[in-house]
Amino acid sequence: MRAMVFDGDSPILREDDVPDPAPGDGQMLIDVHACGVCRTDLHLVDRELDRPKRPVIPGHEIVGTVAELGAGVRGFAVGDRVGVPWVGHTCRVCRYCLSARENLCDEARFTGYTIDGGYAERTVADSRYCFHLPAQYSDVEAAPLLCAGLIGYRTLNMAGDARRIGIYGFGAAAHIVAQVARHQQRTVYAFTRPDDQAAQQLALRLGAAWAGASDEA
Repeated sequence: MRAMVFDGDSPILREDDVPDPAPGDGQMLIDVHACGVCRTDLHLVDRELDRPKRPVIPGHEIVGTVAELGAGVRGFAVGDRVGVPWVGHTCRVCRYCLSARENLCDEARFTGYTIDGGYAERTVADSRYCFHLPAQYSDVEAAPLLCAGLIGYRTLNMAGDARRIGIYGFGAAAHIVAQVARHQQRTVYAFTRPDDQAAQQLALRLGAAWAGASDEA
């Protein structure tokens, strides 16, 4: 299959022919339809993340269809459309895993960083960390929800029932969570880098009550 590979040295991914992956126990083989680009992917190729798998296929906002099931997979069938996020494996027994904070697990493994990801024609993923996707979203529309959407919604939940929400930085995650917050009839304030007029205008178009620089009151 074709894949875009990061070898750990050059910041430019190289196109390569690599063997098709095979699903192990609990895994699914997935035909990739779309894979978004996250800021973390850029951190990876800029070598700002230590100890990546080398070489590695980046990409963790994956949308595709199940092509093959490994032994023991439950809740999925061949042909299902699924999403694959950043967190790809955890121990499931530590205090973080048992308190819905799996992203802090010391044994966590991450798609496109320590596990091969979605910049390829096919990928394998642990079925326990995959999602069924609703039909109303296209593949391209659904892909950013697998990271930017998830982390934005997680932080919004952590804000409890706060009616005024301040968002620092207005990029991929923020522009999604701002729409959710406005749908919930919360008031959104968007803080951006000084002089980032484009991000401020985007925030206002999406319903923010105020948008300005992070050094402003």
